[in-house]
Amino acid sequence: MSEIKVPELAESITEGTIAEWLVKVGDKVEKGDPVVELETDKVNVEVNSEVSGVITEIVKEEGEDVVVGDVIALASEEGGATPEPAKEETPAAKEEAPKEETKAAPAPAAKLEETSNRDVIASPAARKRARELNIDLSTVATRDPLGRVRPEDVEVAASAPKQQAAPAKKEAPKVPAATEFNKPVDVVNMSRRRQTIAKRLVEAQQTAAMLTTFNEVDLTNVMKLRSERKDKFLDKHGVKLGFMSFFTKAVVGALKDFPLLNAEIQGTDLLVKKFYDIGIAVSTDDGLVVPVVRDADRLDFAGVEREIANLGKKARNKELGLNDLSGGTFTITNGGTFGSMLSTPILNAPQVGILGMHNIIKRPIAMPDDSIEVRPMMYLALSYDHRIVDGKEAVQFLVRVKQLLEDPYDLLLEG
Repeated sequence: MSEIKVPELAESITEGTIAEWLVKVGDKVEKGDPVVELETDKVNVEVNSEVSGVITEIVKEEGEDVVVGDVIALASEEGGATPEPAKEETPAAKEEAPKEETKAAPAPAAKLEETSNRDVIASPAARKRARELNIDLSTVATRDPLGRVRPEDVEVAASAPKQQAAPAKKEAPKVPAATEFNKPVDVVNMSRRRQTIAKRLVEAQQTAAMLTTFNEVDLTNVMKLRSERKDKFLDKHGVKLGFMSFFTKAVVGALKDFPLLNAEIQGTDLLVKKFYDIGIAVSTDDGLVVPVVRDADRLDFAGVEREIANLGKKARNKELGLNDLSGGTFTITNGGTFGSMLSTPILNAPQVGILGMHNIIKRPIAMPDDSIEVRPMMYLALSYDHRIVDGKEAVQFLVRVKQLLEDPYDLLLEG
């Protein structure tokens, strides 16, 4: 019998949650085959079998937390599951068959119960709680309109008298004691990634002296330039010319002028980075992730657009690797894609600066000759760590970004 364990994942990741089993008891696997998907703080990773054989036991169920080195399944090596039928062919085995059937009776029952439980629609937390309380999920009543069993349903079933367990299916369960409400609610477990996002955002607000400064940018010239060159750009590079490449290159240019926005605190030292790995915040169904465009200063506009498109696709398909998410020096987040007019973005620690983009609104603007023109305007927000960056530098940084975007022809040529 061989053990399938949680392998070393990455230097900064030591634990995870069983997200989905890709095999079941009785399945044959080859060495290197993926058997389970783990949800970690950053990405989902597949664990591969280190042996060839048959899965004999699932030790850790979906929804359970595991750490590196934990045994999560058992597998018999190839050929290890065949001796039992061979015994039945001998006369002695045939004579003792009735006794063996009596002793083995609980095993099929357990398998039937396990199969029954697997057929029930239930959250991972509910399955875990049912195992702890020795509750058969198929006997648990739920008031969920989709029939999904939740942890509070298991608690209600566990507290009900044994003789009333069967009729309880027909009766509406009581309001779960786990909540303070007397009206219907859904209790949804936070995913490991959402818990990590919540924890880090709170830590950023508690540890950094965070301030936000604002400005607005006239995107007339950016939009004109995109309109003039988008077709040729697409034909030549095979990728669309979007807004993010302009903002990424403008941020890199401003960081070179104000390097403390590209630094971080390490103890009592400042680590000023001489490279420009720009994080681009991407919203996914599982929460916000920030994949990194490496060496953005060395990429042209087409290179930046390709990287952003590639990282966005990987994020949506849940294919981001740890290397895609680590080591950024500055972050850009675009709430404007969802209609945000103004916001105060939270720092992506240990970075000390994040630029917030917002929606583009046509507004009447007073021109230098006192005439009024309708211009496409966007509010910009720069959140920064006042422990490193003074207000003067932050304001000047944002003004520099504004200048580069309002005169993008030079930016495009220099990019």
